Amino acid sequence: MIFAVIAAFGFSFKAILVKLAYPYGVDAVTLLALRMAFALPVFLWVGFSASRNAPGMTLRDWLAVALLGTLGYYGASILDFLGLKYISAGLERLILFTYPTLTLLFGVVLHGRAISRREAVALGLCYTGIAAAFAHDLHFSGDTAAVWIGGGFVFASSVSYALYLSGSAGMIAKLGAARFTALAMLVSTAAIGGHFLATQPLTTLVQPWPVYALGAAMGMFCTVLPVFAQSAAIRRIGSGQAVLVGMVGPLLTIVFAWLLLDEGFSTAQMAGVALVIAGVATVSRR
Repeated sequence: MIFAVIAAFGFSFKAILVKLAYPYGVDAVTLLALRMAFALPVFLWVGFSASRNAPGMTLRDWLAVALLGTLGYYGASILDFLGLKYISAGLERLILFTYPTLTLLFGVVLHGRAISRREAVALGLCYTGIAAAFAHDLHFSGDTAAVWIGGGFVFASSVSYALYLSGSAGMIAKLGAARFTALAMLVSTAAIGGHFLATQPLTTLVQPWPVYALGAAMGMFCTVLPVFAQSAAIRRIGSGQAVLVGMVGPLLTIVFAWLLLDEGFSTAQMAGVALVIAGVATVSRR
């Protein structure tokens, strides 16, 4: 339970650090590259340690890790960072938190499984809650188009992460959680580095010192720590319980955004949080 709370805290605080960095003029790609650069040494060490005495990987294994790493930590991250330029941290966390319901919908579309009545209720609760939070942001924003654009980016991020989760269970069982996670993160770091080199001049790495500090905090406390804490929590209490504990995440983000970013805090937003949490709780419990 402690590991799950640590993971929820780390993941929820990431949006706050991103929003704190943007006023310094840094772009999303550069900020994401800094985040992954600070996390890279840890993932190299873990990947080497976990692979040293492990069985070799086939070409199919490497292709699966490359695809999943690109989806889960490159695709989801870059879309999330782009979305945060347009919408509040609180709305971002609520939209991202729908990934369990998206994983459920992928099971329906890709594998033809039926949705139970309880799962249908959960879907209704989640998306009604997002609508309420979305209405809050539209009301307080002076640019409604920006809210729609940002919401679209973050929802695409949630889709990308749900696809990663849908495909990662088999690879985790085969390679182990630590080895698979480290390798997937190394793939995503390479993809982010390639994206940065292809689109940004190297001079953009010259940033004010607060950007480096925020990037380091994102790399260590909002990437490395929660990724491995989440894996440790799932190994000890199961994914369903870990998701349930992680429901404190959206509430933490909204509270931190209110305290540190001066974001709005309304009845509609709280109603949205309650509905989304109720929906994820319904779909996650056994």
